[in-house]
Amino acid sequence: MALSPDTRKRLITAALVAPASAWLFVFLVLPFIAIVVFAFGERAPEGGYQAAFTFAQFANLGSRAQAFKNTLVLAPIGSFVCLLVAYPVAYYLAVKASPQHRLLLVSLVVVPFWTSLLVRTYAWMYILGARGIPHLLEFVGIENVRLLNTPGAVLLGIVYGYLPLMIMPIYVSLEKLDRRLLEASADLGARPLSTFFGITLPLSLPGVMTGVALVTILLLGEYLIPQLLGGGKVFFIGNALVDLFLQSRNWPFGSAIAVTLVVVVVIVLLVAMRIAWRVAGTRQVDLV
Repeated sequence: MALSPDTRKRLITAALVAPASAWLFVFLVLPFIAIVVFAFGERAPEGGYQAAFTFAQFANLGSRAQAFKNTLVLAPIGSFVCLLVAYPVAYYLAVKASPQHRLLLVSLVVVPFWTSLLVRTYAWMYILGARGIPHLLEFVGIENVRLLNTPGAVLLGIVYGYLPLMIMPIYVSLEKLDRRLLEASADLGARPLSTFFGITLPLSLPGVMTGVALVTILLLGEYLIPQLLGGGKVFFIGNALVDLFLQSRNWPFGSAIAVTLVVVVVIVLLVAMRIAWRVAGTRQVDLV
């Protein structure tokens, strides 16, 4: 029996989607289900998970309030600072840079990814440490300056590490900008600032929201930068999860924190989408 074109098209689509769907189900959905089950359990006497059904782990989230506070404060601030730095860079690359130099400049933005984040963060540990900038400041009479193991050091590491992830989506969005709209705006007597807020910024909002959502979501689970530049004094939820799962082996409490973190990420995505829809006036905003 011959299949209709619509049936054949649906089968082809299902065949193409099936491998990715199976991969996501096995490596994303099933582990998350296991984490949710752990979150309602109890810590076994020897550590790990013991079957139970209790909300005690969620009721104990307040004991890690500092980790939540650091994450929910420094992550949005880091994303905002990344945006302030990234937008002018992306605008220059997409609008002002000559086509001959654009590829080279974009490559320079991507170059930091050729080196491990661990190595780059260790470099900042030396720069901000006692033998780095504080040592240089002593020569001009400024002593007892502590830069490492502070929120400022963590914020600096965040901006440095995640800046390329903010630049690239904005650059791609601005590169698609129709230059004739800018020329028409200038011909009609609009000032550069009015052209920017009336044309450039609204048309680049999909890239802005993509960059903000991408950086913020990754920062909510960040572990390495707070661990190295915070020195155990400025720690994120990721640091709390490592401590609970690997050191104290309190898997149910760690799972409860992980589930809460996922809920926060979903809320961030929904809020970002809602803002993008309202400001850009469209529901066709791609955040992933």
